[in-house]
Formats: sequence, C-alpha cells, structure tokens
Amino acid sequence: MRGFAPFYLFPIPIFALAGLFYLWQQTSSAGQAARLGFIFGLGFFIAGIHWIYVSLHDVGGMPWWMAGIATFGLCAFLALFHALAGYLSKRMGRVLCAAPILWTLLEWLREWLLTGFPWLNVGYSQVPYSPLANFAPIVGILGVTFAVTLTAAWILQHSQHWTKLLLIWTLATALSLVNWSSASGPALQFALLQGNVPQTLKWDAEVAQQTSVQYYHMMQTAMTQPQKPDVIVLPETALPYAINSQEIGQHPVTRAFSEYAKSEQVNLVVGVIEEEQQQYYNSMLALGADGGLQSYRKSHLVPFGEFIPFKQWLDWLYRDWLHIPMSDLSRGHHIGNLTLAGQQVGFNICYEDVFGNEIRRQLPQANILVNTSNDAWYGHSIAAYQHLQFSQARALESARWMLRATNTGITAAINQHGQVVQALPDFVQDSLYIRVPSLIGTTPYTLVGNWLILSLLWLALLLLWAGKNK
Repeated sequence: MRGFAPFYLFPIPIFALAGLFYLWQQTSSAGQAARLGFIFGLGFFIAGIHWIYVSLHDVGGMPWWMAGIATFGLCAFLALFHALAGYLSKRMGRVLCAAPILWTLLEWLREWLLTGFPWLNVGYSQVPYSPLANFAPIVGILGVTFAVTLTAAWILQHSQHWTKLLLIWTLATALSLVNWSSASGPALQFALLQGNVPQTLKWDAEVAQQTSVQYYHMMQTAMTQPQKPDVIVLPETALPYAINSQEIGQHPVTRAFSEYAKSEQVNLVVGVIEEEQQQYYNSMLALGADGGLQSYRKSHLVPFGEFIPFKQWLDWLYRDWLHIPMSDLSRGHHIGNLTLAGQQVGFNICYEDVFGNEIRRQLPQANILVNTSNDAWYGHSIAAYQHLQFSQARALESARWMLRATNTGITAAINQHGQVVQALPDFVQDSLYIRVPSLIGTTPYTLVGNWLILSLLWLALLLLWAGKNK
C-alpha cells in the first residue's frame, strides 16, 4: 500500500509485481500460479480496503463479526482477479509476456463487472509523481497499469528488454512537456465548504437543522473574503433533507440559501436528496446568480451503500443488520455539466470519479471538474487519501482542474497535471478558496477512452496465443 496515497512511493508496486511475476514464472503449474496470485491479491486488498469494515460497522451499525466477514469476502472476491491472471499467464506458457497483458485486461474487467469496483487499480499508484503517469492523457489509467506491469516484466528479463525499458520511461518523461489544454475565458473564484458533520449524526432531524445553519454561516463568511467567490460548492448531501423536485423553491432551507445567493450574485451548488415521483436521487442543485434551477443526479451508485443489489434476496440485510440511511436510491442522468458564471462545470458525486471512462462523457465541454463527496464513511483511514489520488488521475486524463468539496476531507484543488495545489486538513470545519482557470482542449483519452489501449491489448493477446499454438 505504500505505493498509493498518502505515501506515493510509486516504485514499490513495480518491484512487488516483478516479484510476483518471477514467482509465477518459477511455478510448476497454472494452479500453483493461481494460488500465489490469490495470496498476493488477498494481502493487497486487505491492506488497501480494510476501511470497508469501518463503513459497515462503525458507521453502518453492522455487527462486528458480520462486517468482518463481508470485508474479508470482498477482498477474497477481488483477489480472484489476481489468481486468474496467474493461472492464465502460466497456461499461456510465456509468463513475462502474458502477465502484463492479462493483468491489465482483468483490471478492466473489474471496472465494470457487477457495476465495477476499480479501487486501487495499479495504474493509480503512479499518479502524479511517476513519469508513467504522463501516459494517462493518452491511454487513461488502464494504460498506466499496462506500463507498470510491462516495466515489472521487463525488469526480470535483464538486458534483453532494458533498451525498451529506457525508451518507454524516457518517452513518459518527455510527455510531461505536452500541454493538452489551454486557458479560455475568465478564471473563476471558488469557495469549497467542508462542514465536518459526523456521519452517525448527519440524518438526525435536530442535527440536520444545525448543519443547515452551519453551512449558511460558512456561505456568508465566504462572501466576506477579499476576493468574492463566483461559485460556492457544498459537499454531497450537505443539506441532509429529502426535497421534492417541485418544491425546491418553496422548501424553507433551499429557499433561504437560494435567496441569499441571488442577493449576493453568487452561484451556489448544494448537495441534497431529491425526490420525484417516489424516486430518490443523490443530487447537486445549482441555485443563485445564474437563475433557474439546475440539477445533476448521480448515475453510478455504490452497491450496498446507495442501492440494494439483488434486492429481493438481500432486503433482510438492511432491515435487520445494516442501518444506512438513503440506501435505496435511483440512478440519475449521466452528464453532470452545469453552467456557472458563464463556464461549463462538470460535476460528479463521490464514487463516480473512480470511473475515468464515465467522467470523459462531460468532456471536452466541461472547463472545470468538481467532485463532491462525503468521505466520513471511511473514518480515520487511508481511504480518503486514496480517493484524492483517483481525483488526481481524472485531472491528468482530462487535462482539467479537479476540485473536491467533501464533508470531512479531503477538500482540495488539483491542477490539470494531477498535482494538489491546495488542500484542507481532514476532520476540521473549514473553507478552501481558490482561483481556477477555465480550460479547453481535448486529450486522446477524452476522445477514445479505453478503446485504444484495449485494442492494443487484445491484439497482443491474440498474437501471443497464435504464437503459442504454432
């Protein structure tokens, strides 16, 4: 885990994979390679996503033993992808040629199977400091994964591929000189508000009222800054109410926020639960200066957190054991671009920014990207830092600034190179003020998504298979 945020020691995953590939090469059977892959994957995910236990037990109220089983079960399921990579690589016969291809293809499979869980794909470990991260605007984080695994395999082949290794790292370094986007139109002053509301109290009716007052005062404070903001952003579900979409203008809380924003001529974007025809949506509402209600409803929901998979069989789990409010939401629309202060701002909510191929739907129209989140679900763990690193990857892929407004951290401003320019400490109530350029331009990844790297990988796998059967 030292290769990922908050440590950013990007060489470690390369050498760890080199060690695993070496062991696969030395095994006597595909079954043995699969077992090694499973053990590696199980340790990797237990170290990396153990915080799911916190979400289920500490916040969700699930009994400790059930939360432990569920967390271990998810880690074991994800480790099967690494086991399959080992098994297939050994069956192909040429492990060091097959392993980088199969590892990357199986990470792609993990991105969409059962709605997808691409958390901790190896490519993220290179963002933003490794030269390999510079491939992200061309082939996305999946392509960076392939560069990592290829490097690991070539290290083991001594001088045979070291010239190629030098070439790929030199090319990656040179790509840092390419500017994929440029400024267009005026920069916007943003205020990102971090309320630090405990998740266990968030939906209590009395606390909800206090939270609304708190954010209202934070909004007023933002308007007293030397540089008044053009846009104020509150986090995901910052106002903990379910509000009918037809009554937003009349609801006492949203009406008060909207009237103040209009009087100050500032664009305000707030997170609420929006209700329409007995369907509930995790929404961001734009109120204030530009007039007219704009709304983005989250489209990629978190399984077990925001919707119940296999509801007819698992409804008992929520009724008797897991107490997560608003856990049966509906999917919204896919494009989250809102017009704010004359610019297109692409919004995504929480978990959505883990899916680069979905964020690119907002591009190239969006001049700035914004992620709103509530990472209080993770407690005092490394998960919020991992989530920050995924946002850094999206900034690199899109060549856009990515702003993060979160409830407890990490609220941050990330430039188009994936670098954190400014950030708030986690678990404090504070506001981040930043002037952000509006950018235009299209990266190759924005144009074609994963199709370029996937086409190359499938072609390479086909040629490798054909060579094996000659």
